[in-house]
Amino acid sequence: MHKTIKKVRVECEDLMVGMFVCELDRPWLDSPFLLQGFYIKDDEDIDTVRDICDYVFVDKAVERNVVSSNLPTASSALLLSRSVSKPAKAKTRLSRAADEQVKRKPADSLQGIKDFFPGKALTRYTDSASWREESRVARKVIPELYDIIARVMLASMDAAPLDMEKLKRAVEPMVASVIRNPDACLWSTVMKPPADMNYDSALRATVYAVVLGRQLGLPKQDLRSLAIGGLLFDIGKLRLDDKILYAERRLTSQEMAIMQRHVEVAMQILKRAGITDPDIIDFVAHHHERLDGSGYPQGLAGDLIPPFGRIAGLVDCYNAITGSRKYASSRSPAEAINQLYKLKDVHFHADLIDEFIQAIGVYPVGALVELSSGEVAIVVAQSRSRRLRPMIAVLLDRDKNRVAESRYIKLEEVTHSDDGRKLDIVKNLEPNAYGMDLLRLKLKH
Repeated sequence: MHKTIKKVRVECEDLMVGMFVCELDRPWLDSPFLLQGFYIKDDEDIDTVRDICDYVFVDKAVERNVVSSNLPTASSALLLSRSVSKPAKAKTRLSRAADEQVKRKPADSLQGIKDFFPGKALTRYTDSASWREESRVARKVIPELYDIIARVMLASMDAAPLDMEKLKRAVEPMVASVIRNPDACLWSTVMKPPADMNYDSALRATVYAVVLGRQLGLPKQDLRSLAIGGLLFDIGKLRLDDKILYAERRLTSQEMAIMQRHVEVAMQILKRAGITDPDIIDFVAHHHERLDGSGYPQGLAGDLIPPFGRIAGLVDCYNAITGSRKYASSRSPAEAINQLYKLKDVHFHADLIDEFIQAIGVYPVGALVELSSGEVAIVVAQSRSRRLRPMIAVLLDRDKNRVAESRYIKLEEVTHSDDGRKLDIVKNLEPNAYGMDLLRLKLKH
């Protein structure tokens, strides 16, 4: 017997627990929801739908007084990545973004992660500077750090010893900036035009590692260790044959075996430099180990991988997905997040992935997005309280023409456009959508 659908339009302000949402006020593929139909479990689910829609249609025939945990809900149907050119398929793993990242309460932000760092007094950091204020600092700090990275890498190629005191001094301003407001350094890092593949990768890894460490609440001394680890973890690659290092194709199995020796080479460099900090050593030695034991060089699994090695592996993975490679184009930040989500408790601990997504945002800094108004914008900073409503800069008008001057919008404060319609992010876009070249983008802060 076929079920009779009793579809009724409901304004989002009138949604109630137990309702089954069967249709949105827009096509499903133009929304961040993966499942085409879900139950409203609680008030947080109502808030999730309100953030995206003005009204929905509910099926009154399947309403429930109690929604069990194994039924699809708004939170479980929310997909982190929705690409214009590659719509998500039904087999994609469901994201609990609203429950785990978007709607988490500050009091819960360090729960589940404390076991990684027994005995450490974790700190809950808060922003002490706005994105605009800290951007003035980051615009100076990041180029200076990049210059130090280039010098260290070049010296290493000539087998010169590492100057650890110089490295410690070099990372200090970036660490301090990330503590004040992580989005500023993230923006200056992801928007930096590419130069050398290895230097660029070291810069991104350094910043990502410190941003994640800040989210985890690690003390400043540990953030410095993360920064130095990120700067050095791939330094062994520079001692490899350029034909392998810069190959414009995927490596053969024999070449890959040679490439994997970069970990061993890096450890030798650290030893000669007299580096004894166990956190830096763990970061470099274990950044290719994976939770399920599929990594290298030791094939460690689970808790045998030290905490800083787990951080390094996650940062390196995200870096590889979003960074440009000669044989493969980079992918959008949102797509990279979705890829990480599939690796929960496979390659990386679920709690660590949750914290990383919390740190960089559901819509990361540098992500290109389309608004419900039809305009195209780039994410410049996060909202710490409403993860689906970051600060953006509008680049294209609703007809997809370049605007004369970008305007900044804090979506957590500006909820409607000038014509009174609700203003939301409705799509993640590929980095080159509509012919955009984000790395040539010049914005007035």
